Amino acid sequence: MSAQDVVNDGIQRYRRNAIATMMVHHSEDEFGKDIKDAYLEIPTPDKYDNHDVGLKVLESEWFSGVKPKEKGLYKAVYGKNLSNAEIERNGIALENFLNKTNIGMYMVAKWFNLSSQDSSEFNYSTATFNTELIQQRGLYDATAFDVDMARHTIRGDAMLADAGEELISQSFIIVNDMTYVTAEQKAAAAKAALAVLGGIADAFLGGSSGRQLASTAGAIADSFTGFKVRNHSYLFQLQWNDSIAAVFYKDYYTETPDEEKIRSFIQNDSLFKIKYVAHEYEYDENSVLKGKYDRHDLVKINCTRSQDKNISQLQVKYEDFKLKTPVYQVVRNEKGKVLYYKAKVGLKDGVKPTSKFQVVQRIIDPKTNKSRYKYVATLKPIKGKIWDNRYMATEEHEEGSELDATQFKKSSGGEIYEGMLIIEGKYSKVEQ
Repeated sequence: MSAQDVVNDGIQRYRRNAIATMMVHHSEDEFGKDIKDAYLEIPTPDKYDNHDVGLKVLESEWFSGVKPKEKGLYKAVYGKNLSNAEIERNGIALENFLNKTNIGMYMVAKWFNLSSQDSSEFNYSTATFNTELIQQRGLYDATAFDVDMARHTIRGDAMLADAGEELISQSFIIVNDMTYVTAEQKAAAAKAALAVLGGIADAFLGGSSGRQLASTAGAIADSFTGFKVRNHSYLFQLQWNDSIAAVFYKDYYTETPDEEKIRSFIQNDSLFKIKYVAHEYEYDENSVLKGKYDRHDLVKINCTRSQDKNISQLQVKYEDFKLKTPVYQVVRNEKGKVLYYKAKVGLKDGVKPTSKFQVVQRIIDPKTNKSRYKYVATLKPIKGKIWDNRYMATEEHEEGSELDATQFKKSSGGEIYEGMLIIEGKYSKVEQ
C-alpha cells in the first residue's frame, strides 16, 4: 500500500468501536434527577460510533436480589466505597437485566438496519435487513458487500467474517452508576467527627469549646458548590462469533420481506447476548472548576468528564476496547524534515507524558478480503504539548486547551504517514 493509499484510507474514515451509553438513576437521591437530566444531554464520545438502541436510563429500583434486604444496586455513598464483591454483583446484575431485555438482539438489529416500509409502526410482513451501516462503518465497497453472494464464495465469507470480527463483535455498552458528594455531606461528616472529638475534649477539659468547634464546622456547608460525581462504569461487550454469525445469516437475514424469519429473529432471546467484561471507578476529590456555572451545567460537566475518564481507563484495561485514532498531521520544517506528529487524542483519552502509542497500518489482504494491522513505529507525547480536550477545558482556560491535537515524537520504527492509526500500549492483533 502506497503512502497516498494510506492517506486516502481516511484521516476521518477509520474503523471505530461502537458504543451504547446508559446510566443508573437513583430517584431517592437529592440530585438524582439533576444527574439524569444532565446525562441525557451528553453526546456519544467522539472516538466511537453511536450504537444507542433507545435504552438510556436504568432505574435502580428495577434491580432486586442484588442486596440481601432491599432493592437496587450497591451504591457508592460518601464515606463508603464499594467492595470488589459488591462491584462484581452489580456487574452481573446489570448483565442479567440487559440480557433479559434482549439488548443484544437490538444491537444486532441496528447493525443490519432492521426496518419496515411503514415507518410509523414496525410491520413484520414488510421488514427487511440490509448492510448499509456495515458498509459505511467498515469502509466496504457497497457493490462488493452482498451477503447472499458473499456466502457462496471463499473471499465473500472472509469479508463477512472480517465485518463480524472488526465491527459487530467490537460493540460495547457502558453503564454509568453515578452518585455524588456535596459540600454539605463533607461538612456533615466533619461536624460528626468534630462533635465526637469535641465531646471528648469537653469531658477532659470542661466547658463547651468542643461543641462550639463542631458548630463552626457545620457552617461550612454551602448546598452545592462542592458537588463532585462518583462514577462506577460497567463495560459490556456484544457476543458475536463465527457460529452466531452462521446462524444469523442462515436463519434470519433477509433483504426481501420474510415475516417468518423476522419474527424468529425478534423472538430469539438466547442467541444474541452481552457479557460483563470490565469495570472502572472515578472520583477526583481535588478537581476544581474555575468558572461560575449554574446547577445544570455544573452537573453536566462533572458527569461528562467522569464518563470520559472512566472510558480512557477502560481502554487501557480491556484490550478489545482499545482506542484507534489516525495520525492527523505530519509536521515538517522548510527542508522537509519531520518535526513532530499530531493526533486528535488528549487528556480526555488518558494521554500522559509516559504514554506509548503503536503506529499501525491497516492492510486489506487481496486474497482473503480480511484486514490486518501491521506495526510501523512507536510514538511518545511531547512534554507540555498534550492537548486538553476534556469537556469545557477551553472555557476553563486549562493548560493545553489552546492546542488542536497532541504532539508526538517517534521513539522507534519506520516512516509514518497521515492516516495511519495509533493505538496506546500493547495490542495483540498488531503484526510486528
